[in-house]
Order: sequence, then C-alpha cells, then structure tokens
Amino acid sequence: MTGTIAVLGLGEAGSELARDLATAGAVVRAYDPAVAGAAAGVVVTGSEADAAEGADLVLSVNSAAAALDALRAGLPGLRPGAAWADLNTAAPGTKRRLAALAAEHDVPFADVAIMAPVPGRGLRVPMLTSGKAAEAVAATLNGFGAAVEVMPGDAGLAAERKLLRSVFFKGMSAAVVEALTAARAAGCEDWLREVIVGELTAAGAATVDRLVSGSYRHAVRRTAEMAAAAEMLGDLAVRSDVAAAARDQLRHIADSQDC
Repeated sequence: MTGTIAVLGLGEAGSELARDLATAGAVVRAYDPAVAGAAAGVVVTGSEADAAEGADLVLSVNSAAAALDALRAGLPGLRPGAAWADLNTAAPGTKRRLAALAAEHDVPFADVAIMAPVPGRGLRVPMLTSGKAAEAVAATLNGFGAAVEVMPGDAGLAAERKLLRSVFFKGMSAAVVEALTAARAAGCEDWLREVIVGELTAAGAATVDRLVSGSYRHAVRRTAEMAAAAEMLGDLAVRSDVAAAARDQLRHIADSQDC
C-alpha cells in the first residue's frame, strides 16, 4: 500500500508510529518543534502546514494542550479531501471542538484513541476511532498494518472509552503506588506486594461485583476505615491522596443512601 501520511509530534508515540508507517511503505512527513531528527525514511519538515502538504492523512500525536493549535496551523497545508486524525489523549469535549473546527473547513475528522502503550507495539498498538472520517482513517492505517477498530458515532466517543478505562486503570495504579510507598515506610513492602499480586491474579467478574456492592453496602464502615488509613499515612509521612479520595467518595455514598 502507498500513500502520504503526516505525523505531527515525534515523541514516544509519534516517533514509533512514523517509523513503522515509513517501514510499511508510506511516505511520511513529520513535524515536531522540539525534535530535530527522525527515523530513516521519515521526512522532517518545518511546520504543521509543511508536513500536511500533499498528505492523504494527518496524524496529530503531540499533546491535548496543543491539539487545537496544531489543527489551526496545519489547515493551510491540507489538500482537499485530506483527513485529520487526532490521536492525543484529550477530553471528549476537546475532540468535539476539533471536529467542529475541521468541519468548518470541510476537513474529514476522526477521533483516535490509543488504547495501550505504544513502545514495543508501534503501529500495532490497539486503537479505537470514531467520527465522520473514522472508517476512512482506519482503512488507511490498517492498510499499513495498524490495528484500528471503528466505533460508530461522533468524535469524542473513542476518547470517552479510553478515559473511562483510565479512571479505572490509572486510578488503580495510583492506589498501588500509594499503598506500596506507605508499606515501604512501614517496613512491610514485600508483604503488601504479595497481597496485591494475589488479589489481581485471583480477580474475575465476581470481583467487580463484590467491589461495587461492598462499597455501597458497607459505605459507613469503610468511610471510617479509610479515614484511619489516611491518618496512618500521615503518621508515616506519606501523601494520602488516594486514601483520602476513597474516604471522601465513601462518605458521599453513605450520605446519598441516607437521603
């Protein structure tokens, strides 16, 4: 398969995607104001518009904060019919604003959510896409060996799925880091690590039901428990961000059930 793809952003994700696309036969034009070089076969340009010139598809892989500015800067270089795909981890509202701006200029737009770390996977990283140009973007990228799944619906829906997963996964990661930091301060990190591994290894569908139902059924008792946990972390000179947040959430659940 042949075609020209612009990649805006040559950080951890963008550099690997650009490299793999070039290896797969795409003409890759890239721009990143903070990066001077790129992988073999990737043409580094001087601006977003330069990178977008002649491209069939533009992949914006810079940052959520820069996504709107990147689109505005790239618009002058787009040829009629060229699609714009935003791969940044941004809120659904930001994706919808990007889609609206693209629509004002008759640019087909797709919201693309990268659903796993790119390093080690490159172009084969699982991706989910929604928006008017989702099918076209998926067809183009999959033609070069990508793994993009199309989700019916408007831009923002793919981002929503990714971020819902992030609430769970990144929240769990934060809890594990906080708990192990406290256990290290208490001198029992190895013990707690074994407990965590055992719980995660044994987890299944029933675990999710137990976590949810237990939080509601025992909200009052667990509020007091997490208040004690947060106090303990303070005594250990460890930040209690997750413990305090869990305490506050459980208190809210308990209060709402009293109404």
